Amino acid sequence: MDFNLSEQEQQFTQAVAGFANRHLAAGALGRAHAQGFPFDVARLMAEQGLLGITIPESAGGIGGRLFDAILAIEQIAAVCPRSADVIQAGNFGAIRVLAEFGSARQQEQYLTPLLAGDAVIAIGMTEPEAGSAVTELKTTATADGDGFRINGAKVFTSHVTDAAMILAYVRFGPGTGGIGSVLIESDAEGVSLGQPVGNLGGETWAQLYFNDVYVPAENVVLGAGGFKRQIAGFNVERLGNSARALALGRFAFDIARDHALTRQQFGRPICEFQGLQWKFADMKVELEAARLLLYRAANNADNGFPSAEETAIAKLACNRAGFNAANEAMQVMGAAGYSQDSLVEYCFRRTRGWMIAGGSLEMMKNRIAETVFERRFSQRP
Repeated sequence: MDFNLSEQEQQFTQAVAGFANRHLAAGALGRAHAQGFPFDVARLMAEQGLLGITIPESAGGIGGRLFDAILAIEQIAAVCPRSADVIQAGNFGAIRVLAEFGSARQQEQYLTPLLAGDAVIAIGMTEPEAGSAVTELKTTATADGDGFRINGAKVFTSHVTDAAMILAYVRFGPGTGGIGSVLIESDAEGVSLGQPVGNLGGETWAQLYFNDVYVPAENVVLGAGGFKRQIAGFNVERLGNSARALALGRFAFDIARDHALTRQQFGRPICEFQGLQWKFADMKVELEAARLLLYRAANNADNGFPSAEETAIAKLACNRAGFNAANEAMQVMGAAGYSQDSLVEYCFRRTRGWMIAGGSLEMMKNRIAETVFERRFSQRP
């Protein structure tokens, strides 16, 4: 078993690293604190073929592997942590579901601006009463002539204030089998946003309302019975979450390492104190182990979609390792790491959020336990 990157993969990572250093190194701190989606970065990445890495060529993408997109996240985040979000948006989650299950017309109309970096898509999944229990969603799709009327609300939706379109999970009928998804344009009549609210990660959310929004039949991505296929696509989203958490943890680790080599206290570099040495040893082991689990899940992806078990294991490990590294890096650097003059505090905030987003750590543990005991454990009373 060879744990080294192939020659082609090494060339790819070198090319992405070169792009990041040329175009993203300057302004990395400013981007971390800027509001809104960085469309300027997205357009640059589109020109470099970094959007649509995981999208088939027939749909306008590059036709690469999930593993390639994870390598890209690592290289981009090593220079500009905020810009890793652009790789996520252009390769994982909703865009993958659209590329895999969308019709030719949907792909031509909606994928084209996404792959050009001119637009971003949001996932309308979480609702006020349907978080981890996503199958409890109440947003309805009621037949109306040749289309459907959508009514309901979504919360905690990333990119919602910038998105041109929403891939909304809706209920065509009762039960899990009644769940599917539709594409809704953000400026469609009946779509509205509540009061914008900032979060710890520096992004802005707003509750999303659908009030009798008309969706033509051709905008249905997956009809009733499509829930399991949607969740298979969401496993890709989770690996993008995992890759960013790990990459930002590694970024914070590297900054803290440089600090420990140069910061003098009591007449010597602080890296000479055993207490700090042990912190770095623990961080190194966690980061390396999580990386192997992430690589396994991505490399073993069947038809581009990773297994639920390997995804859950990778997400749990990467979320923990990334946050622990950012947390310890801040402790090593003290007030310098706590300051917004350092990207360590940004990495701390972002990695904390990913322990909740995309499936909480507790839900990942539930999924893993089900594979251990080879049975489902219902959370319902």
